[in-house]
Amino acid sequence: MNPPRAWVGDVTFIATREGWLYLAVLIDLYARSVVRWSMSTRNNTELVREALEMAADQRQPTPGLIHHSDRGQTYAAASYRRRLTELGLVSSTSRKGDCWDNAVAESFFATLKFELIDRRVFASRQAARTATFEYIEVFYNRQRIHQTLGYRTPLEVEETHQAVA
Repeated sequence: MNPPRAWVGDVTFIATREGWLYLAVLIDLYARSVVRWSMSTRNNTELVREALEMAADQRQPTPGLIHHSDRGQTYAAASYRRRLTELGLVSSTSRKGDCWDNAVAESFFATLKFELIDRRVFASRQAARTATFEYIEVFYNRQRIHQTLGYRTPLEVEETHQAVA
């Protein structure tokens, strides 16, 4: 496997009895880990920017890292694109109407919805936040094995890369 060279970003929604809760993620294509994520009652540029800022703070990406997303207005906003440039990230977007260009993010959301959310409406946004945090930070990144990663967890792949680097 190659070292981390690309992050993919996307947004989905989670139903609660209080209304929608939006989840923005940035996924490292190398390790399939959810690098960082943010949640909000609104699907806007601030939501995706928060995930980007937390990812940049935590991972200190090297200039040239590819940031791939769909063509949604949140990722196309001038302020977001400007921030990518300031961080030295290279913006990449899906072809118009082609969801397969963002397949890794879509696959993560399908897995999240199947394993955590399936036919479930959370009583509150806070309940959804707590469950999503536990799913991503405790289970998905640290315990869930991936066939694509040779039946290892994202954390195992990252630790192996760090030990070699």
